[in-house]
Parts: sequence; structure tokens; C-alpha cells
Amino acid sequence: MQNLQGKHILLGVCGGVAAYKMANVASALHKAGAKVSVIMTENATQFITPLTFEAITNHPCIVDTFTREFPHDITHISLAKTADLILVAPATANVIAKLAHGIADDMLTTVLLASRCKKLIAPAMNTAMLESPVTQDNLKILEKYGACIIAPASGLLACKDIGSGKLPEPKVLIDYIMRELAREKTLAGTRVTITAGPTRESLDPVRYLTNHSSGRMGYAIAREAMLRGAEVILISGPVALDPVPFVQIQQVITAQHMMQAVQKVLPATDILIKAAAVADYRPISISDHKIKKMEGDQQITLERTDDILGWVARNRRQGQFVCGFSMETQDMMANSAAKLDRKKLDMIVANNLKVEGAGFGVDTNVVTIITRDGAVELPLMRKDEVAGKLLDMIEQRFQIKKDNENKI
Repeated sequence: MQNLQGKHILLGVCGGVAAYKMANVASALHKAGAKVSVIMTENATQFITPLTFEAITNHPCIVDTFTREFPHDITHISLAKTADLILVAPATANVIAKLAHGIADDMLTTVLLASRCKKLIAPAMNTAMLESPVTQDNLKILEKYGACIIAPASGLLACKDIGSGKLPEPKVLIDYIMRELAREKTLAGTRVTITAGPTRESLDPVRYLTNHSSGRMGYAIAREAMLRGAEVILISGPVALDPVPFVQIQQVITAQHMMQAVQKVLPATDILIKAAAVADYRPISISDHKIKKMEGDQQITLERTDDILGWVARNRRQGQFVCGFSMETQDMMANSAAKLDRKKLDMIVANNLKVEGAGFGVDTNVVTIITRDGAVELPLMRKDEVAGKLLDMIEQRFQIKKDNENKI
């Protein structure tokens, strides 16, 4: 997905063993459509060659302050002006100290001093150096000046010590960049709560009732809302998915747990998106021991679980926007429209499990977004694309709703 088209990202690579990881970062950013410029310190060239970055990015890799790659340009000023973001990784104690105190004695520190764009600093060094009061003070100074410090990972270091100081994996560094640049911050200042995944209702200590929901749709919506600058709470049933970065995740298991989580966060929520597949029924009693196999059939007596959207309809405050989901296998439009009215929703996302490419356990979906004004049918899309289209519509209608209520 080309999230970074038109963005110019500077990577500042310092002299640490972890410099090799930055080749993967540069490659991923280039594939995402960004223009990637790499500036290396002299020491960094001892760990990875400038030619590696040039081959990956199709741009010159700069080391010398007085580079001749741009003979008619004041390079450090032009790079500083055109950059949308600078990531310094691995950031050594030496370079961190220089940046904290305005020392500009090479191309990297000069460009950083001249730049007004967002700066991400990813320290990587020996644990003792990282925990040194001087280094900690320097990091605090950089934060005071607006830099974002990416916390180091912990583990086995190059010096064979075990502790904090590892450069985070490329995926983590890219997540930080994506948060800054991938989307306009159209949801900044908005609190979005999303439910995702299945619930599990126990029969005994071994067995439970559940459904086929993977949580992918809800997680995609949470990521998209985060990229747009929202403060996101993701209430998730049991799933096998990586956590969404920069999102507060609350893990729940049963429908009752999910109900309690929604009740707790609803008062402070601006937009609620109920994408979870919540069990409608649960066993009326749970055995303390494994139910043993017996001759003949057995029956399980079920009772209704809490109606989360029904409770939300009765307790939502003025101005909140509520979007539900409807998974159907027949009469999708009629059943979903009825749910929209019955639950007093602002919007409902309907799909038919029997349509190829829709539903559980796949990376795509085919949905129809229904409001009281009509319905919008979306073609087969990846779930992250569906999330984008859905939030576009929610943003528009949420703003209209706020404007109308302000007139009253």
C-alpha cells in the first residue's frame, strides 16, 4: 500500500552495529512510495557501505559535509528544507550529545540543526551508556526541543551484555514514521473506541463456544483511526494478531467482559465502532471440571448474553457517533436496516458471509455501509482499504452531526 507517496524522509545512520538494520528500513520506505535520503556519519560507514543505501533508494548517500554530489546546491540547507521527517537510527550517545547541545560538525548534525521538521531519535548503545545520567539528560533535552525518542528494545547486545539499548526492529521504526506521515490528522482530538474479534463462552475448563471472527476488520479500523490522529481504544476478544501500535488495547474474553469494557469507556468516547462478533448466547452453567464423554447425546442449555449495542442506545450521550456491524447469510439489507433502527445506530456495516471474499478469516471484505440516508456498496477490497472508506464516511457524518447539534 503506497502510504508515503510524495513524502521525503531523511535517515540519519550513526556508527553502531545496528546500522545494518537501516537497510531494511530504507527499502520498506522506498517501496511505500517515499523519497528516501540517507546521511551517514563517517563511523557508520565502517558497519554498512553508502553504496548499499544508494542501491536501495536510488539516491546518493551523503557522508561528507562538502559533498560534490550537488555542486550547485547548499546541500545541508536544501535537505533540511525539503524533509518531511528525519529518523536518526541507530542514534549513538555521541550524536545524541551533539544534537542536544547544538553541535554541528558533520553533515548529519548540520542538517538536523537546520531542519524544522519532526525528528525521531532511536538510541542504540550499551546499557551503561544509555542509563548514564548524562545520556538521559541529553535525551530529555531533545524531547524538550520537540524530538520523539523511540524507546530502545532489550535483549542481548553486541557487547554480549543483556539489557536495554538494542535498536528496535525495522517494523517498529516504520510504525513511528507511518504514524507521523501516512495520513492527515483529521481525527486529532477525537476519542475512538473499537471492538474487535470474537468472544468465548466457557462450557467447562477445556471447552468453549465461539465464532470464526479473526479480528482483522476491527484491527484494521483501529490502525486507520490511529494514523489519522485519533486517541484509540481497542477492546479485543481473543485473536492471533499483532497489537496495533500506539493504541490502547484492552483484552477481553467473554461477552460480559466486553460489555463491562464498553460501559467503562463509553462516557469519554466520541466515536464507537462495534466490529466485534459477540456471542448472542452462553451456557447457563459452567462445569468446574471437564465434562466427560458419555453414551448418547447431551444437551447444552443456553441463555442470552448482554446486548451491548442495546445498552449503548439507552446510555449514549448527545453527540456520540455509533457504528455497528451486521454479519448476515440471508436478507442482508433488510436485517441490517432493521438493526440500524432497533439499536438507534448512526451507521451499520453489513456483509454477507456467503459472498466470496467477505467475512471471517480473510484479508478482504465486501461490505455495504448503511445509514438512514441510504446505502453505499463497496466492491471487494482489502480490509485496510475498507477501514479507510468507512472512516471517511464516519468523519463526514460525525462532523455534520456536531455542526447540527451546535446549531441547536
